[in-house]
Amino acid sequence: MSGQDGTRRIRVLLVDDEELVRFGLRTVLEAAGDMDVVGEAGDGAAGVAAARELRPDVVLTDIRMPGTDGLTATREILALPDPPQVAVLTTFHVDEYVYAALAAGAAGFLLKDTPPRQIAAAVRAVADGTATLSPAVTAGLIASYVDSRATPRRAEALQRVATLSEREREVLTLLGSGGSNAELAGRLFVSEATVKTYVSRLLTKLDLANRTQAAILAHEAGLLDG
Repeated sequence: MSGQDGTRRIRVLLVDDEELVRFGLRTVLEAAGDMDVVGEAGDGAAGVAAARELRPDVVLTDIRMPGTDGLTATREILALPDPPQVAVLTTFHVDEYVYAALAAGAAGFLLKDTPPRQIAAAVRAVADGTATLSPAVTAGLIASYVDSRATPRRAEALQRVATLSEREREVLTLLGSGGSNAELAGRLFVSEATVKTYVSRLLTKLDLANRTQAAILAHEAGLLDG
């Protein structure tokens, strides 16, 4: 949806069992000027139903909620036809729920104590599909996720990476480090538009949902081991 000036407006759905958290996020996002909070839900099941009905661009969901948790909601939302992007609200409690949300296709993380300006910027980024939320945080979580599994998936990851060209492998490695499009463009000596093309082709070739899953694969394949 576009505003009166022709700029794109981002439709956001908030899913959190704490009303105060939802109120704070709504206040910050609607003050940004280019976002509409189209709905709220207090648990995962209601969040899935709202996502199906309202068709937002971005869903911000808590992980730990009574009833249907955010992990289950994330999986069900991403299974919808033409699903929205999903970002996980977290207090940076690193546990299997957070890791599983990554593997399920969550675009990244939004810390609940993130400064307001950064919250709006992060939602724009995930709506655009060009950047992982909180890149340094997400990259650190991914590294911990992969290391914690003493991964038997290494062989599978290496097999998938073996299909890539040298340039594609370089792009995947940079994604694994949590680099933004601007940082990738600087490292690769190309434009940001070219970076977007590289990333899109890479995700398609590897059958990955987003940059976060690409970063997981880069870590599992050991591309960042030095």
